[in-house]
Amino acid sequence: MRKRFSSGFILFLTLSLVLSSSPDKQEKAYELIYKDVQQLKQQVLALDKKIDQNTTDIQGIRDQLRELLELTRQFQSEQASAREEQRRLPEQYQILLEKIETVNTQLAKFSEDLIEIKRVALPLAEQVTEGEALETNPSESPLTQEPKDLAGPPAGEEEQPSISPNLSPNEVYNMARSDYLKGNFELAIEGFMIYKSQFPESPLADDALYWIGECYFSQKKYDEAVEHFNELILNYPAGDKIPAAYLKKGISLSEQGKKEEALSVFKLLITKFPLEEETKIAQQKIKELEANNERY
Repeated sequence: MRKRFSSGFILFLTLSLVLSSSPDKQEKAYELIYKDVQQLKQQVLALDKKIDQNTTDIQGIRDQLRELLELTRQFQSEQASAREEQRRLPEQYQILLEKIETVNTQLAKFSEDLIEIKRVALPLAEQVTEGEALETNPSESPLTQEPKDLAGPPAGEEEQPSISPNLSPNEVYNMARSDYLKGNFELAIEGFMIYKSQFPESPLADDALYWIGECYFSQKKYDEAVEHFNELILNYPAGDKIPAAYLKKGISLSEQGKKEEALSVFKLLITKFPLEEETKIAQQKIKELEANNERY
């Protein structure tokens, strides 16, 4: 506005001077006015171009802002979905664990039934075999045969632990577990060893081995505990007690003053089983061990 006012004022003064001057001067004044008018037109055109360009730039910026807003909404939506999936993951994991536990229980029951069938069928088969032998060798009878039970085991062989034929595998396991809960660790160890030796194919054989290690751990016999936890980890790498075995092995090593070995076991547990509850305890144990190292 100021530019236009200034130009108009100059034009007015120029016209006044032209009217009051001679014809030659008037002609020159007209030429100057014409040039000024032309310059003003050019300036107006240039301003129009700049306005058009600025309008285009502003529209482009608006389009970019609109795209950014849309991307922001998409990102927020995806982030909300990711949080929801992350929230649902522990629930799905828990459901999976429950299904696995159900399958393990069914397998354990099936295995126990199978073992029970074998246990009942074996004496019957032996009786049939003895009956056939008596028919083929009538001269040999139970009265003339030497009792085998009194002879004892062959030289160089240790007598294997045995259980009452009236007890099922589940009853043997539960008795040993009950002894552990009561603090009768020696009886519990004996019961779990009997279960492990008599029913090695049972799905609970690895659990029995784990509880043997727990019994030694509870008695602060850390060398024996570590030995049985190592046996469990080596022979049953897919067992459900493996995370707990790693944790108790690390604690046993820590109690023995083997801090570096304990740290290695805890870190291995965290790497292999990041979602297990034992991992949280292992992380706390690592902090405690590292804090003690810094203190000394």
